[in-house]
Amino acid sequence: MQRYEHGGYQGSQLEIELDLSINVNPLGMPENAKQAIIRDLDSFAHYPDAKYRNLRAALAERYDVGEDMVLCGNGATELIYSLCSCIRPKKTLTLAPTFSEYERAAALFGAETREHLLCEETGFALTEAILEAISPELDIVFLCNPNNPTGRLASPSLCLAVADACEAAGVYLVIDECFIDFTDGQSMIPAVANHPHLLILNAFTKIYGMAGLRLGFMIGQSAILSRIARFIPEWSVSSVAQTAGLSALRTSGWTEAARSAARAEREYMTENLTSLGLFVYPSDANFLLVRSTLPLVSALMKKKIYVRRCDNFTGLGENFMRIGLRTREENNKLLRALSEVLHG
Repeated sequence: MQRYEHGGYQGSQLEIELDLSINVNPLGMPENAKQAIIRDLDSFAHYPDAKYRNLRAALAERYDVGEDMVLCGNGATELIYSLCSCIRPKKTLTLAPTFSEYERAAALFGAETREHLLCEETGFALTEAILEAISPELDIVFLCNPNNPTGRLASPSLCLAVADACEAAGVYLVIDECFIDFTDGQSMIPAVANHPHLLILNAFTKIYGMAGLRLGFMIGQSAILSRIARFIPEWSVSSVAQTAGLSALRTSGWTEAARSAARAEREYMTENLTSLGLFVYPSDANFLLVRSTLPLVSALMKKKIYVRRCDNFTGLGENFMRIGLRTREENNKLLRALSEVLHG
């Protein structure tokens, strides 16, 4: 298996009826965003606003930052690669296990990536031990919060301590908050004002169900964002993405509804998966990391259900799987399938 495999079923020999390998909001895309796309269809014949001014202004208002502190791209992944294009890191630090594109982007420019191993015995929680791994010889530290695939949030005080340590060492810190809207966690955006090396990454992909539209954003001080922007192609943010993103931001109560649904299904699935004899690690997000006594991914695929296999994550193996939480009906379908596989 390739190390950089992601969720999302790509096969062709087996029809999948339920894909739980991705962590996108089961509520889908806000209806007003869909209607805005339909309404603006004719405008898509023209080039998009290369500076995405309306969208940037809306994001700046949402997060209470200056418009020059917002940079958008074709998904969060493009921003990760653009950052590495700009910085040309020689050494980076990531958590392990974590999202693989940090290492992949850094490796493209010849960087060595050090992994800070999270301990299974503590549920893969991030601890103050990471502070010992931060030194001036690093160029970038990537911190996914909540972490993927574990779903664990780091405390605000620990995130601030990491930001302080990186600032003192002159190291850029990227905190990926793409799943934070599903949690009760606090964003680190307010800390950007006092931390020139701090960059906050987020996207419309998960919370607004826009994985196919590709719209991500980064918040940081204008000096570094203006440098990164030079490595992003012109018109990277399409007109349809700008239209949908702007309308999504105007959807009242959307994140609150998604957060409430994620909390309810997280508790429900943790209880029921545990009752089936599976070990469920603590999670704060809209997905669960689960360990079984035997591999289950292939058995579930035979039942046309796909979960995220985890044997290409450092520190995990074939007995681990990540389950993206869906609707109660879909989650129950998974539970029935698991019960059949495990207990006949």
